[in-house]
Amino acid sequence: MAGGRVDPKDADGWGVPVLRARSGGPAEKFAGRLGRRHPAAVFFAALLAGFAVLAGLSLLLGLFVTDVLLHVGGVSGADESAIESIVRDRTPLLTDASAVGSAVGGAPVLPILVALIALVCAVLRKWRIAAFAAFVLVVESATYRVTSLLVPRHRPTVQRLEDLPVNASYPSGHTAASIAVYSGLVLLLTSAIPSRRLRVVAWLAAIVLPIFVASSRMYRGMHHPLDVAGGVLVGIGAVMVLLFACRSAEAAVRAPARNRSRAAPHGRVQAA
Repeated sequence: MAGGRVDPKDADGWGVPVLRARSGGPAEKFAGRLGRRHPAAVFFAALLAGFAVLAGLSLLLGLFVTDVLLHVGGVSGADESAIESIVRDRTPLLTDASAVGSAVGGAPVLPILVALIALVCAVLRKWRIAAFAAFVLVVESATYRVTSLLVPRHRPTVQRLEDLPVNASYPSGHTAASIAVYSGLVLLLTSAIPSRRLRVVAWLAAIVLPIFVASSRMYRGMHHPLDVAGGVLVGIGAVMVLLFACRSAEAAVRAPARNRSRAAPHGRVQAA
């Protein structure tokens, strides 16, 4: 800090540009409406508001898929036949690979991964990165649970390789979780990496892993293509919610400095 001004990197605390609120942007406006609240309170307020919006949109999309789209033309038949064709090509090697794909997109891999990242970042006092890692999976999982409970859809009528509730096909929770965690964390990482080559490699991994997970879930007979598409949107939505919450908290951290900066000229006039 110099001359009453706060350097953006100091205010952010970690040099992760994507977590900084844009001046005059939605996150800064949201934090401003809450007044002089603690950044943690602003974070959770933004998190809950974002989750409510995401869950509502996911429910509406789910109802559109199950009550409208699947009754149009041959959409339902195509959605089912796609899985039937995948199942016909099963081999022992592919079955083992699909088990790996399901594992890296669900429990216990993802909960352990985000818990470790959140713990390390908390020890280093990098609170917003820790919060992002911990809560992006929470928001995704809660949205998936609400949607699958209120918008039931039967899983594909093929031999399924896992014993899960038959009416929880939409959306694909594994697909959503893999996008929320892998793509979300890579987004944070690449926003702070100057090397273009490293950014490309990181994003390739962030894209390939969710594709691997989604393909594995369909191969195992657990989801239709439309369920996977719904999972993609939930995963992206969870990342957006956490970005909004973290940026709102960052805006709340910078608010006192902004207020002092605005008040400084007035104070100097009075002193003169």
